[in-house]
Amino acid sequence: MPGYLKSVRSTLQFCTILPLGCSSDYDSYARRFYLFPLVGYVTGGIAALLTMLISDPALSAAAALAAVMILNGFHHFDGLLDLGDGMMAHGSREKRLKALSDQNVGAGGIASGMLVILLAYAGLTSVAMVPYVILIAEVLSRFSPVFLLTFGDPIKEGMHSYTHGFGKKWFPYAAFALCVPALFLAPGGAGFMAAGIASIVVPLILLMIFTGIFGGVNGDMDGASVEISRMAVIACLAMVL
Repeated sequence: MPGYLKSVRSTLQFCTILPLGCSSDYDSYARRFYLFPLVGYVTGGIAALLTMLISDPALSAAAALAAVMILNGFHHFDGLLDLGDGMMAHGSREKRLKALSDQNVGAGGIASGMLVILLAYAGLTSVAMVPYVILIAEVLSRFSPVFLLTFGDPIKEGMHSYTHGFGKKWFPYAAFALCVPALFLAPGGAGFMAAGIASIVVPLILLMIFTGIFGGVNGDMDGASVEISRMAVIACLAMVL
């Protein structure tokens, strides 16, 4: 199998629960992690098709979020819960990092997960074009982890540090280029600008927050950035549509 196709399959296998045959090696994904937005086209596309079958707006919005989270195997959501615990922990940086890596989910994690889901759901219920919005948000949300994996200094050895070692400075530019077709699905110039700005500003802010509070980035933060970015893109589109 050609290298790029192998990397696409490896990326989909790593990021989703889709049955795609024998597992590819992780390095195939890590060498080209700028392909991350392609996952959004698949998961967002499936969710968009599902919502077209549902006429009730509230149920359609709930189904869209459920579909993308299930297809992602709740992988990124798990990172969001861990991040919430780390952010809400009191005390030194060491205590925050300990809470971040604790396998038990605390109040900070639960509250963070609820807030992100509620804001995303509220945004989807307020727009008339749920299929378009969930697809756009799914694709653009994948820019954040590429940005963090490229520029986020690793906190410790782990999945983030290993993948970070393969990063090139041009990866975020390539990832955003892959996001551009989804941006053109946004209705009107306001939708285009809102979605595009949100997808770029969110990872910039997250990188500053993660570096200031934790001293760097880890895999949980990469995953959490997908959930946060999806919510932010949906919210921005809801405000301008």
